[in-house]
Amino acid sequence: MEKEASRCGDSENDKPPDTDIDSSDCLNESNIEKTSAATTTVAKSLPKNSIATVEQLSNFVNFDSTARKALSEIVKKYHMLITPYYFSLIKDPNDENDPIRKQCVPSLEELFDNPEEKIDPLDEEGTSVTNILVHRYPDRVLLIVTSRCFMYCRHCTRKRLWQENNVEPTLAEIQTSLDYVRKNEAIREIIVSGGDPLTLNQERLDWILEEASNIPHIQVIRIGTRAPVVFPERITRSLCKILGKYNKLWINVQFNHPAEITQEATEACRRIQKLGIPMSNQSVLLKGINDTPQIMKELCQKLQAIRVRPYYIFQCDEVVGASHFRTSVFKGIEVMEKLRGHTSGMCVPTFVIDGPQGKGKIPVGPQYMISMSPAKVTLRNYNNEVIEYHNPYSE
Repeated sequence: MEKEASRCGDSENDKPPDTDIDSSDCLNESNIEKTSAATTTVAKSLPKNSIATVEQLSNFVNFDSTARKALSEIVKKYHMLITPYYFSLIKDPNDENDPIRKQCVPSLEELFDNPEEKIDPLDEEGTSVTNILVHRYPDRVLLIVTSRCFMYCRHCTRKRLWQENNVEPTLAEIQTSLDYVRKNEAIREIIVSGGDPLTLNQERLDWILEEASNIPHIQVIRIGTRAPVVFPERITRSLCKILGKYNKLWINVQFNHPAEITQEATEACRRIQKLGIPMSNQSVLLKGINDTPQIMKELCQKLQAIRVRPYYIFQCDEVVGASHFRTSVFKGIEVMEKLRGHTSGMCVPTFVIDGPQGKGKIPVGPQYMISMSPAKVTLRNYNNEVIEYHNPYSE
């Protein structure tokens, strides 16, 4: 498949891509009263020539009739969407072990039932104060502004949002959620998520960011997006003009493999960084994709090189259809042990398990403290050398 991504450099052609909702969904007062501001439909929300059906996929990947039938069932259940750019990163579309293909092309293993898996493994619905606002931690909230993504990652923890005929939140629903934040001064941070917020009409995105920024006690607004990874063309001058208006903004991305850090992705990140917006990365530990110290080290070093801070490595959540991605927690600890001390501390993220039932993120890692007493602590370093350290007296 030909790579259809344009370079995100200083091109004179900055026509917004086909990610924006059509003009009928532009922000206006009448929309506030609508039952739904926009319906989740592939046709009007994503890049041209995205792969959304098994028939389209079979133009590039060879399937026998049995596999084709099973994949059709998977796509009905969990949907599929792959941008032309991201598909072009697959070296061999027929190689089932390709780390890019694994993240975007459905696998027959998604049909396997696992009693440990849930459609909402983090109980986001149970910790929601409105239908789109999750309030799990004391000082921050998660605002789900869309159910759409540029690409449906096969390991996604929010597959519940992919359901047929899912609708976007109305402006009134978003306003109600922000009113909740206005009344709770302990909240200092809003995480704008989805889906992918950058699929939104730019006018609507601007409105959300302005409303959130105008809440006096909000100090930080975070956007979670995979656009630089799967659709770097989205980071246009017109979008950057909007993002650059807000000095409380941070952006979190999700690079999972070194092959995703391309020239196009790098330039998309550069455009954001030139606005003064800090960028961090949240990887997911995925079996057969990045679950080796060598791959994760290369990923984190490449992230540092493009000035994207490696922030978290998540243990893959117990979400339905993703058991084939999940590794042992011991594997994550092994990866961390081969990072700490073996590369720059700025390349070392925190390995976390997102606790089931909304219990929150729990950091997990190697043990470097062997023993502890009032007089001294016994430690080991990254080379497994044992060190005794004087423990200053404290009452």
